[in-house]
Amino acid sequence: MDYQLIRSKRKTLSLQINNNAELIVRAPNRLSVIKIEQFIDEKSNWIEKKSKSISLKKPQKPNYTEGEKFLYLGSEYPLSVNTVHAKGLSFDGEIFSLNNGGKEEFLSWYKASFKKIALPRLEYYAKNYQLSYNQVRLKTQKTLWGSCSSVNNINLNYLLIGAPISVIDYVIVHELCHSVHKNHSKNFWQLIFSILPNYKASKRWLQDNGHRLQNL
Repeated sequence: MDYQLIRSKRKTLSLQINNNAELIVRAPNRLSVIKIEQFIDEKSNWIEKKSKSISLKKPQKPNYTEGEKFLYLGSEYPLSVNTVHAKGLSFDGEIFSLNNGGKEEFLSWYKASFKKIALPRLEYYAKNYQLSYNQVRLKTQKTLWGSCSSVNNINLNYLLIGAPISVIDYVIVHELCHSVHKNHSKNFWQLIFSILPNYKASKRWLQDNGHRLQNL
């Protein structure tokens, strides 16, 4: 069975099926592969059921045709194709207009839009809550919405542009808080709570809708 293995200082094994129906295994640093795969085998029935359940929920990939709807800041907007607009993708607040192309045009537009919205918010939270970071990169990833390295370089998944602003803020604050706590300890979550008291609602939205953001 294919799986992604993530090792850390944790003491226990855990299994997760992500929004792409892929198996993620989180394990202690020194636990042997044999024991990890024995655990996977023991949980094979659960893995199969969970994977099938997620696969059935996954929406079909878009064809970039007239009337299809696309997410932007938590709402869905229809697509108009073959318009008189300049080549590429544009958005007037109500409709996406596409002259030619499809996925690449959306990715380019999403990245540019996310940059305009997310970077000022990153700077705002860093400045107002004394949280530091070095470089920031915007990219797409299948399994992560954000990350913070040991030297406080932050990566943000620009497909978050499809999520509500509150969810974008949650991911930004989450990664900034890792500049203080390089783990998911109680202190880490308390720091997030002190900045975003309603962060759990945003975390839940991302868990429930993350697969929709990836659907391009």
